[in-house]
Amino acid sequence: MIPQDPWRRRAEIVANNVSLTARLQNNNQDMSTETVILIGVLIYMMIMIAIGFYASRGTQTLTDFIVAGRKMPLWLCSISIFATWFGSGTMMGAATAAYEGDTLLMIGEPFGSGLALFLSGLFFARLYRRSRRLTWPGFFEARFGRLAGAFGSVADVTSHIIWLGGVLFTFGVLMESLAGTPMAVGIFGGLLVIVVYTMIGGMWAVALTDFIQMLVFVIGMFVLLYFVLDDAGGWGAIVAELPEHSFRPIPIEHTFDNWIGHIHVWMALGVAAVASSSIIQRALSARSESVAQNSFYIAAFGYVTIGLVPLMLGFAATITLPNLDDPNAVLTDLAIKHMHPAFVALFVGAILSAIMSTSDSILLGVSSIISTNLLPLVKNNPSEKLRLRVARFAIPVCGLIATYIAFNANRVVEVLIESAAVLLAAILVPFVLCFWWQKANRLGALAGMSGGMIAWAGAAAAGTKFPPDLIGFLVSLAAMVLVTLLTQKIDPPRSLTDIDGNSVGLTDRLGTLPLFKRG
Repeated sequence: MIPQDPWRRRAEIVANNVSLTARLQNNNQDMSTETVILIGVLIYMMIMIAIGFYASRGTQTLTDFIVAGRKMPLWLCSISIFATWFGSGTMMGAATAAYEGDTLLMIGEPFGSGLALFLSGLFFARLYRRSRRLTWPGFFEARFGRLAGAFGSVADVTSHIIWLGGVLFTFGVLMESLAGTPMAVGIFGGLLVIVVYTMIGGMWAVALTDFIQMLVFVIGMFVLLYFVLDDAGGWGAIVAELPEHSFRPIPIEHTFDNWIGHIHVWMALGVAAVASSSIIQRALSARSESVAQNSFYIAAFGYVTIGLVPLMLGFAATITLPNLDDPNAVLTDLAIKHMHPAFVALFVGAILSAIMSTSDSILLGVSSIISTNLLPLVKNNPSEKLRLRVARFAIPVCGLIATYIAFNANRVVEVLIESAAVLLAAILVPFVLCFWWQKANRLGALAGMSGGMIAWAGAAAAGTKFPPDLIGFLVSLAAMVLVTLLTQKIDPPRSLTDIDGNSVGLTDRLGTLPLFKRG
């Protein structure tokens, strides 16, 4: 039997994070703990808003708002990529996978996602920055026409708003269970703060808050790791009690089904993620090609190394907290058992930081695509002033739509899974070939996207044993290559162009610049 779909596993972790009210009561935590947590969260939120106002001083144009004026330095760009990618799903998901012995998800987080960042730096980052574009659908428009660009834009906006709904649901549950606030207050309160600082400061605000959020969740995880290892007698004592093959990067049994499961994880959580708008936008914001390239390498290294901490905590919990009723709550259960309430509050801040660093990036990315790629479809040649206004006000509108989804989260998990799988099934092939196959043309890309979508939807409806999104990917690849080769004369390929319509140079595009080259 094919192992569980990695998109499904990830979505379940997001949708089920984390109800701790009963745990707090069972551990004799009184209202003072909730008060400490609530005060800490409120102070933290005010700091985020203050950063947004500070960042707004450098946000005057559409380019400033969407890509930070293309001036982001290496340290900030690297941290922003890392913080955006390292969300609550990574923290909770990796620990849960280690606790349950889910080797496939342990491969996906952090190694598969780290691979996506490395591949982005090696094959795409320099071309992103060289193009000076504002969003990734602009590449599709340049090479494959407005219809392909519109398809990519709508798919990206839809899937990200749905995903944001799941993230906000997590935010509401955490605030209800940990700080005693009603779920609706938690969702609207968290969304309000994220919307305010993103709407005011744009990419500069998102990047600067990412820096603070990264510090909080990294410190929170390492503090928890310290207390857990100290109580358990060190990592060596934990390793000595772990079963054999607790982590194995290749299947124990070399069957077709097992290998397909492993390939699927690497494709879905690794390769397909190179087309994620949230990380592409960071490369577009970089000060130079060198910064764009090396930010991904640094973020990938940080992601894999720091991403080992949740795995270690999950393994430790198998020894110190066996037979948990809800493995999805393994990190918070560890925090309650091993830390003083003040440190529990710090760890809550770490989880909320991971949630916020993902949420603000989603909102900015979606609003950027709406103002840059979708607005021109309804109004010819919109002015920069109008586009900036639309970009700002699309943020609260998309946030409210995501809030509606959050309040119905139990009914949208399947849609959430499917929206993520579209990336592999229909977008990945034309995205990669847009940059790396000069023969790629409009008809081929449309055939690849539509063929992948139809094949994926049909396979999902039929309940195929073979992963439906992987079927969609294979059909998309075959359709795009075949149609492209058959239509070269009637649909000559277009060149990749920059924001001014000039051809982008395709020489010297691999990410081979020195790591610390200035520029």
